[in-house]
Amino acid sequence: MVPGMNEITIVKTCRDLGIGVGGFYQPGYISGRKLHLQMMCLGKNWDPDAHMYTELRPYDNSKPPGIPEKFSDMVKKAIQDSNEFIRGKNDSTRILRAGPSSDEGKVVPSMSPDICIVKFYTKTDRHGLHRDKDESEKSLEKGLPVVSFSIGDSAEFLYGETRAVGEADKVILESGDVLIYGGKSRLILHGVTSILPDTAPASLMEATNMCLGRLNLSFRMY
Repeated sequence: MVPGMNEITIVKTCRDLGIGVGGFYQPGYISGRKLHLQMMCLGKNWDPDAHMYTELRPYDNSKPPGIPEKFSDMVKKAIQDSNEFIRGKNDSTRILRAGPSSDEGKVVPSMSPDICIVKFYTKTDRHGLHRDKDESEKSLEKGLPVVSFSIGDSAEFLYGETRAVGEADKVILESGDVLIYGGKSRLILHGVTSILPDTAPASLMEATNMCLGRLNLSFRMY
């Protein structure tokens, strides 16, 4: 879980970055189709149409902001907490086990993120089943994890090994939840089918005046 004060810090920092150069926009494809969310990249730009990372964003030729050091520290702490849970040294962390059973009991590889994809979902937004597979071959072969923070409204999160939505497992990700998938689960299919309106903690909304919806930060290493 992301501690409450860190949730507030994340929201305020993303708001400041989001209104600047390389901030939030609605990504899309050459065909004209748009994704049902707002997005901002930190570190490197992810191009959903070309399925690759670039130094500049084709949409407006802007350079993505860097990843704040405090965000990197939160990622390292999340991986550490997860591994302590796996080793039986921490029973206060909520852990989602997803993917091949061969990953059971294995610690999460450490990594220093150089990419963060920040997405904001309104109550009508969603993201279909997909794989995070555009990182370097070396990163994928090592199973370096994706570390995902959920802030604000809860989301119905699907994950599975096929694109059949009806066969996928589902979990509700609440504000403050941290989802980590690496190792043999690194390329698991996942997506967001719906946002549950008005489920964000009242204390978070009061402290940040955050727009209604879900903020998701997804960290990885190229």
